[in-house]
Amino acid sequence: MSYILQVDFKMEGPFGHEMVNQFNDLAKSINDEDGLIWKIWTEDSEAKEAGGIYLFETKETACKYLSMHTARLKGFGIEKVNGKIFEVNDVLTSINHGPIK
Repeated sequence: MSYILQVDFKMEGPFGHEMVNQFNDLAKSINDEDGLIWKIWTEDSEAKEAGGIYLFETKETACKYLSMHTARLKGFGIEKVNGKIFEVNDVLTSINHGPIK
């Protein structure tokens, strides 16, 4: 069974291409995180929100990453980080072509 980690937070920017330029190295380093299968980056420049949807191999690796990432974001000056972990229902997700592997 795999686990989804949903993270969102308020931030002033950057967004779009500026975000790509500023966080390119960070994005590459996330690939080395224990248990990570994939990440989708999310952003809403109008609402000044960003975050991500992650797929992890285990609940433990998702929890470990959330704890580390929350501390990193607080180091960037982001005070409130919302994070939730969900079990993935593989059978129903595969019916709807969800990328679970």
